[in-house]
Amino acid sequence: MERRVHAFTDDALAEHDAVGLADLIRRRELSAEEVEAAAIARLERVAPALNALAHAAYDAPRRSTRTDAPFFGVPTLVKDNSDVAGMPTNHGTDAFVAAPAATDGRYVTQYLSAGMTVLGKSRLPEFGLNASTEFRVAPPTLNPWHTGHSVGASSGGSAALVAAGAVPIAHANDGGGSIRIPAAAAGLIGLKPSRHRHIDGEEARTLPIKIINEGVLTRSVRDTAAFLAAMEQHWRSPRLAPVGLVEGPARRRLRVGLLLESVTDAVVDAPTRAVVEATARLLEEQGHAVEPIPVPADARFGDDFVIYWGLLAALGGDLGRFVFDRSFDGSRLDGLTQGLRRSFHRGGWARTPGALRRLRRAAQQYAGVFDAHQLVVSPVVANVTPPLGYLSPNVPYPELIDRLRRHVAFTPLQNVTGTPAISLPMGMTESGLPIGVQLSAAYGDERTLLEVAFALEEQVAWPRIQDDPVQDDPVSA
Repeated sequence: MERRVHAFTDDALAEHDAVGLADLIRRRELSAEEVEAAAIARLERVAPALNALAHAAYDAPRRSTRTDAPFFGVPTLVKDNSDVAGMPTNHGTDAFVAAPAATDGRYVTQYLSAGMTVLGKSRLPEFGLNASTEFRVAPPTLNPWHTGHSVGASSGGSAALVAAGAVPIAHANDGGGSIRIPAAAAGLIGLKPSRHRHIDGEEARTLPIKIINEGVLTRSVRDTAAFLAAMEQHWRSPRLAPVGLVEGPARRRLRVGLLLESVTDAVVDAPTRAVVEATARLLEEQGHAVEPIPVPADARFGDDFVIYWGLLAALGGDLGRFVFDRSFDGSRLDGLTQGLRRSFHRGGWARTPGALRRLRRAAQQYAGVFDAHQLVVSPVVANVTPPLGYLSPNVPYPELIDRLRRHVAFTPLQNVTGTPAISLPMGMTESGLPIGVQLSAAYGDERTLLEVAFALEEQVAWPRIQDDPVQDDPVSA
C-alpha cells in the first residue's frame, strides 16, 4: 500500500535542522551522544522500510573530535560512491562486493571537516547512472512522500532519509542532476555547486569533462548555506571567489530568465509547468524582472550528453576489475549500464571526440545567458517524479533511455558547463508529491542562488512530510 513514511517524533532531533542541532549541542542543551542515539533510532525505524541505506555503521560511527567544527555532533550519511575509512563503497552495484575502505576519499576528508557524525552509507543506483534509485534485483529505494513513486537519483538514499527525518543533512553528488533530481522528488533543498567549488572526488578527477560536483541534501536553505561556508573553512578554491556565509535575502533586484524549453525537446508536464510559472510570478512580486528565454544550448546537446554517458558506463564496465575489485563480474551489471556500454561500443566511441568538443563549447554559449540575466528559473525535471518501475534498469534499454531523455531534460546543462544550480521545493501535486523548481546562475555565483532561495523560503513554507497530506500551499499545482 502506498503511504507516507517518516521518523519525526519528540526526541532529541525533534524537527531541528542541522544548524539548529549544532547550536543546541554547542550550548550544551543537547549532547552529541543523545542526538546520535536519536538518529540511530530513527534510521532503524525507516531505513529498512525505504530501502535507503547501503551500510549501517551504528556500532562504529565516524565521530569527529573537533568540538569547534560548525556541525559538530550532527548526524549524517555519506553516499555509497565515496570512501569513508572502515566502511565499504559498493557504488550501487552487485557486480562486486567491496571491502571496507582503508582511507577516506579526497572529498570525504573535506566533508568530515565540518564535524558531523557519519552513521552509514546511503544508497544510489548502479554507478549513479540512473535518475531513479532502482536496481537489477534488489528492492528499489522508496519515496517517503509516496512509497509507490521514485525518490529520484542518484543521491536517492540520502534524499529519502533526509526527507523522512532520519538525519537533517546528508552527502550527495551530482553528475547530471543527482543532487537536484532527488531534492525535487523528496521536497528538499539541493545545491549543485560550481565546478572546483569543493575538492574533487577520485572519480571526478579522471573525467574528460568534470561533470561531478559534491554537496548535500537538506531541509532548510540555512543548512545548505552554512554547509557551503563550512567547506570553505577547510579548503577554498583558488579559481573562485569565496561565497562566505550567506544568511538571508539580498535587496538587489535581478533580471531573471524563465526557461520552459528543455535541452532534449522534452515536454514539461502541466503540474510542473504550473509550479515553475507560479515561482516566476513570486519572483516578479519580489521586484525581479522575469522574461522567457530560449534554450541556451546546441540542438545536439542531448545526444552528446548520452554519448558521454555511454563513455562513462563503458569505462566502469570495462575496467571494473582494475578500478573497483578483482571480483568484478560484468555480467551482473544492470540493464542501463549494459545498454549504455553496448551503445558506446557499437558506434558511440566514433562520435565521442565530436561530442566532447561540442560539450566543452557549451560553457561559452551558456555563459552568454548571464550577460543579460543574473538568474534562470526552470523545472528541475520535465515531469513529476514517476511511479517505481518507470525508470527501472529492467525496462528494455531503448525505451528506458528515451524515458530518461524525456525526464532528465534540464539538469545536465549545469554539469557540463560547470555552473551552479539549486532545486527548491516550490510546490506539490494534488496527490501529495513534491515538485522542485531549479534556479541557476553564472559560474561561481552561488551567493545569488542562496539569497534568492532565502527570499522564497520566507515567502513560501516548504512542504513538511509530517504535516497533514491535504495541501494548501499557494504554489501548489
